[in-house]
Amino acid sequence: MRSSGACVLMVVAAISAAGCATDTVAGQATAAVDSFAPSEGDRDPSIRIPGVVITEIAPGQQHVLRTQRVAYPTIPAVGGPHDSQWAACTGVVYAKALRTENAVHSLEHGAVWIAYNPAKVSAEDQATLSARVTDRQYTLMSPIPGMDHPISLQSWGHQLPLDSADDERIDQFIVALRENPYTTPEVGATCSSPLFDRNDPPPYDPTPPGPDAVPMPR
Repeated sequence: MRSSGACVLMVVAAISAAGCATDTVAGQATAAVDSFAPSEGDRDPSIRIPGVVITEIAPGQQHVLRTQRVAYPTIPAVGGPHDSQWAACTGVVYAKALRTENAVHSLEHGAVWIAYNPAKVSAEDQATLSARVTDRQYTLMSPIPGMDHPISLQSWGHQLPLDSADDERIDQFIVALRENPYTTPEVGATCSSPLFDRNDPPPYDPTPPGPDAVPMPR
């Protein structure tokens, strides 16, 4: 994960979540019995997950053209201006790296995006991660070559860099933030995206954005 001075990030204090039991079904956490499920009295349970980074990003971000790039301050990005077409996030595990501007739109709809560095995550660990995503609404997974951390989880305004695919915080993050009505800018927006090519999506550009990139709002 990379960051610049253009965006101030707040690292949430590492508060232990002792006694948190996570039920699983086919490798997926069950929010109904998990203490990290959001509620009116506990709108953002992710603040109790050690290592979560929160960035204040206003809703209603502008759409950019397919030919435009956004000067996101982190890799992966966690919000901001984005393409009008969202990446399908109906439990899709992408084999290829996604254009960031499409993935960010999925976050606006309430998705959790699991990104990983294929050079740092084994095939076995990739399978462990994909079990948390496959056919699960409002999730997606894709590689990002050259990413600093082996694994990084994103939702709108939230990020959790990790080293291990077996880290219990992955399920906690998903339960806390997937379709969270208190942190999702567009609650109820669909993750189905029939026009988005899952097999050959718009490619990820690893080069730094140029001077003509769309800036992040201040």
